[in-house]
Amino acid sequence: KVSPYNVPWKPTWPAYRLPIVLPQSTLKLAKPDFDAKAKLEVSSSCGPQCHKGTPLPTYEEAKQYLSYETLYANGSRTETQVGIYILSNGEGRARSRDSEAAGKSRRKRQIYGYDGRFSIFGKDFLLNYPFSTSVKLSTGCTGTLVAEKHVLTAAHCIHDGKTYVKGTQKLRVGFLKPKYKDGAGGDNSSSSALVEKMKFQWIRVKRTHVPKGWIKGNANDIGMDYDYALLELKKPHKRKFMKIGVSPPAKQLPGGRIHFSGYDNDRPGNLVYRFCDVKDETYDLLYQQCDAQPGASGSGVYVRMWKRPQQKWERKIIGIFSGHQWVDMNGSPQDFNVAVRITPLKYAQICYWIKGNYLDCREG
Repeated sequence: KVSPYNVPWKPTWPAYRLPIVLPQSTLKLAKPDFDAKAKLEVSSSCGPQCHKGTPLPTYEEAKQYLSYETLYANGSRTETQVGIYILSNGEGRARSRDSEAAGKSRRKRQIYGYDGRFSIFGKDFLLNYPFSTSVKLSTGCTGTLVAEKHVLTAAHCIHDGKTYVKGTQKLRVGFLKPKYKDGAGGDNSSSSALVEKMKFQWIRVKRTHVPKGWIKGNANDIGMDYDYALLELKKPHKRKFMKIGVSPPAKQLPGGRIHFSGYDNDRPGNLVYRFCDVKDETYDLLYQQCDAQPGASGSGVYVRMWKRPQQKWERKIIGIFSGHQWVDMNGSPQDFNVAVRITPLKYAQICYWIKGNYLDCREG
C-alpha cells in the first residue's frame, strides 16, 4: 500500500508495528576465558541465495537467538532468556524480495574498483555530527554512539562465537579529540594549525550484551545474522549520538544507498567515510560493495530519511557492518561486504538494552 505522501524526492521513515522483547529469567554463568583472538572481520560462504533459501526462525528459535549474554567489568557473566510479545494484530513481516546480485569478483579484498573511501580530516569535521558518533574499540574495531552511554558494534569484535576476545574484560572505547601544540587551547584561536593531530580519549566499558544467536550460531551461517553487540560505558560520553531504526527494504533507501564511517586498519588514526549502493538483501542482511578494510567492522550503517511526525530529516542506524564475504555465484566467486540489518525484533531487543523499558521502544 503506497501512501500518497511518499513523494519520490522525500524518502520517509516507515512506521513499524514493533514486537516487545522482554527478559524472562537470568542465570549466572561461570567467569569466561578471555582467550579468543580478535578477528577484525567475519567471512562466510553462505551468500544471498543461500540465506534466502533458509526459512525465517520459528517463534521458539527467535526466542533462543534473542536471549543474550551480559558480561560485566568485574568478569562476571549472566545469560538472560527472553519472551517475545506482539501488542497489536500486526501482519507478519514479509521476507524481502530478491533483487539481482551485481558486480564481479575482485582481486583486492574489500576494495572495489578504485578506492571510494574518504579520510575525514580537520577537527571541524571529525568533531561534528555524524562523524563524531564513530568511536574506536580497544580490540581494534569501530562502534557507534547510539545513546548517552551506549555504543553499538559487531559481536565478533568482542566474542568469537565460543568465548570472549582477549582484552574484552578491560574493554575501552576511544573518542577522537584534538591535540593542541604547546598546550594551546582550541577556543581562543581560529587557526586549526595549532591542532597537531587528533588523539583518542578512552572510556571504560561497564557491561556488554551479545545475542545468543551469535554465540550459539557461529559454527553455522546463521551467526552472521546476529553479529551485533551493545556496550554500556561507565560514564556518559556527552556527545550527540545517532538513534537506531528498523532497516527499511533496500528499494526504499534514498538512492538505494547506505553510509558508514570507521577506523579502517590501512589508514591508522584516520576516520574513513564511505557510501555505496545496496546490491542485494535478505531478511537479516544487506549485501553491498562499499570499500572497507578490517577495523571498519562494527561501524553503524546509516541513512537519512524524512521523519513525518516531526517534519524533519533524520539519520538513523539501520545496520552494523559485519565484514566480508566471498559468495559462490554459479561457480564464479563474487565479493560482497555484509551488514547486519536491524529488524523489528533486533530493534526491540537493542532498544530494551538501552532504555530498560519496553514502553520507550514502541517506535522504530
